[in-house]
Amino acid sequence: MSGVIERISAIGIMPVITKIESVADCDALSKALIAGGIPAMEITFRMEHADQYIRCARENHPEMLVGAGTVITMEQAKLAIEAGAQFIVAPGLNTEIVKYCLSRGVDMIPGVATPSEVEAAMNLGLKTVKFFPAEQNGGIAAIKAICGPYSGVGFIPTGGLGLNNIADYFAFDRIVACGGTYMLGAHMAKREWAEITELCRKSVQTMLNLRLAHVGINTENEATARETASGIAGLLRMDVAKDGSSSVFVDRAIEVMKSNYLGSHGHIGFYTSSVDRAVRYYKAMGVEFNEASAKYAANGKLNAIYFKDEIGGFAIHLVNA
Repeated sequence: MSGVIERISAIGIMPVITKIESVADCDALSKALIAGGIPAMEITFRMEHADQYIRCARENHPEMLVGAGTVITMEQAKLAIEAGAQFIVAPGLNTEIVKYCLSRGVDMIPGVATPSEVEAAMNLGLKTVKFFPAEQNGGIAAIKAICGPYSGVGFIPTGGLGLNNIADYFAFDRIVACGGTYMLGAHMAKREWAEITELCRKSVQTMLNLRLAHVGINTENEATARETASGIAGLLRMDVAKDGSSSVFVDRAIEVMKSNYLGSHGHIGFYTSSVDRAVRYYKAMGVEFNEASAKYAANGKLNAIYFKDEIGGFAIHLVNA
């Protein structure tokens, strides 16, 4: 992946902007997206002055990842790149536009919906494509069916996506990011920036899909750990589920450590659909991890990792669900 595509993948969600009425609105929208944890947007050429809004977002919010969408003519591609667009997105695959953008050093993400279009994109040296319109073309099931023969190709589904279905897409590791307008809805026209921020926050929460895995309690030694676990199990009428080499589990909810492990008081574990995706997102937001704590599965997949900083004396870690 290029640096820009890596950033798109890390952020994970791409708001597609189809209507902006002023530079002031562009500035307010940028702030709302950033506040919601999605510092990215695809400003489409469906509207007038798209290049002006791209320039506005790039100049006023350098932390934003800003691209141009619905680029279907060479003139639009030129305007977008001159305005500072960091990537170009199109609903279809125009070989001439793809070659031009790549010659200018700008990532191009064309729209595809068939195996032939995927192959055409690959022949142009592309490894990331937009699956559009996603839901109308069969959704995640169609992507899984199409991508089978094409290893190394990542997809950005757009069209018909929302809070009700993006989790299904993010569960598949060939999804680079999800695009859509759903976090804007009618709120854009009404300039309801706080509502847009909240929808962005919910989108990030849906993508990460965090839920409590267990709470860890530090003890000084093996005997104390077993005594503590037995006491908790007896009080709560739960089972001691596993007495392992480093800890004792009460049911699946409480892990009693046999020594003082990470965290002054203990640790809190959270399940997530993909530790790798979650880590990339948090790092893009400036969050640091305890890299030495990373644990990998036999296939090399990141399975668990701790955040660098404690909160309230507890270390916090992520683990694949």
